[in-house]
Amino acid sequence: MSVIKKLASQTAVYGLSSIFGRFLNYLLVPLYTYYFSAAEYGVVSEFYAYAGFFSVLLLFGFDTGYFRFHDKDKVVGDKAYGTALWFILLINCVFFGIIWTINPWLSALLNYAEHPEYVLCFSLILIMDAIASIPFARLRAEDKAFRFAGIKIVEILITVGLSLLFIKVCPMLYGKPEFSWVGKIYDPAIGVGYIFIANLIASVCKFFMLAPQLMGLSWGFDKSLFPRMFRYSLPMVVIGFAGIINEMLDRVLLKQLLPYDMTTNMKMLGIYSACYKLSILMSLFIQAFRFAAEPFFFAYADKNDSRAVYAKVLKYFVIFCVFIFLLVTLFIDFFKYFVGPEFRSGLDVVPILLVANLFLGIYVNLSIWYKLTDRTLIGACVSLAAAALTIYLNIIWIPVYGYMGSAWAHLIGYAGMAVVSYGLGQIYYPVKYDVLRILAYIGVGLDIYQANEVLKTHGSWPVGVTGALLLMLYIFIAALFERRDLLHMLGSKTPPAVPNL
Repeated sequence: MSVIKKLASQTAVYGLSSIFGRFLNYLLVPLYTYYFSAAEYGVVSEFYAYAGFFSVLLLFGFDTGYFRFHDKDKVVGDKAYGTALWFILLINCVFFGIIWTINPWLSALLNYAEHPEYVLCFSLILIMDAIASIPFARLRAEDKAFRFAGIKIVEILITVGLSLLFIKVCPMLYGKPEFSWVGKIYDPAIGVGYIFIANLIASVCKFFMLAPQLMGLSWGFDKSLFPRMFRYSLPMVVIGFAGIINEMLDRVLLKQLLPYDMTTNMKMLGIYSACYKLSILMSLFIQAFRFAAEPFFFAYADKNDSRAVYAKVLKYFVIFCVFIFLLVTLFIDFFKYFVGPEFRSGLDVVPILLVANLFLGIYVNLSIWYKLTDRTLIGACVSLAAAALTIYLNIIWIPVYGYMGSAWAHLIGYAGMAVVSYGLGQIYYPVKYDVLRILAYIGVGLDIYQANEVLKTHGSWPVGVTGALLLMLYIFIAALFERRDLLHMLGSKTPPAVPNL
């Protein structure tokens, strides 16, 4: 349990920083959705969808490859780091050269011929974020969670501050003689482009804050190590692409497949994207867990009790994810105010997306079987199959069910990945996960959610009171059946027997 406590503390550091940073960033959602129309916000959503795909390609899986070879076969960690950093730098320089050359054609292809700066701006954001991912991976491998978190928070603060400046403050001051300086930095015609500009400036600042880690370029490029890292990391690109397809492709397909005119399609895309943000608490926890767990899984693999620890980690991960699911869904009447009134018609997708992300988190835990056994190619095949399923379901469901079809495609794709990954894991890297208890916690969470929906319709108690009581009920159930481990972590030497769930 001490190992799990350490993992939990690392997750807490990454999580608190991510939650704090994302919460600040989350406050931008009302800013965007109150100041821009749904169609304008759809433009932002579309570009971030494209960015997701390229962020995987430009990193080439070398962050995970670095973890694998950082301390393997007595390979010097600095050489593994320098090799990864030099390769990613080269790839991104080539990428920018290509984008610079074809930008006019590409902008026209995307129907943004009047704003070619969007493409250039986003390419620079992607390049700096990809290169920065390797220094961030080194900070994680060295357990420097606080430096990692600090840089992330500063980046978000800069993004939030500049967004407020360009979207809220400058429009109020523009044109007033006493604030003539505003005209030098602000042009109303840019509109949503200021969202991209704020992000770009924040990425540049983050890049400079990582300067000490970027000095690792002096450690050189190891020609003998690179082929091994490349063979291991290449399938991670496929896995990453498949993950982005599951997560982001619906944003691209909605624009093209919704059976309305382009303006209405963009409006539906904006509504779906804004409501997707309401599932962010689950995404934040999964992201924080991934930051802490990935280096932990590799470092702990050689321990005698590693598989038992991995099983416990998954169980407690699910318990907390179900708690997040209930926190958001039981209090959705409060969370909905984070988006403008025009966007609230899409709230029905939120529970579906939360459960989908829960299964994504389960898959993140289960994926250790191919990462630890160097079977990343098989893992890539699983991800590709799930991506193909997601694409197919989006194509047939979006024209009929709209963005609800996309939400269900998310859920089925992630659940399928988790189930298949569990089956293959039991073949190649067996871990005795407590499957029945895990499924029981998910079932309890769904039952409590359904009970709340009934009480909202037919009950007489205030919504907040009902939600609080039902959330406490779940906490009580989880504490009851996990009290042996809880007492152990608190220092009890004679924990009582645990009833079977």
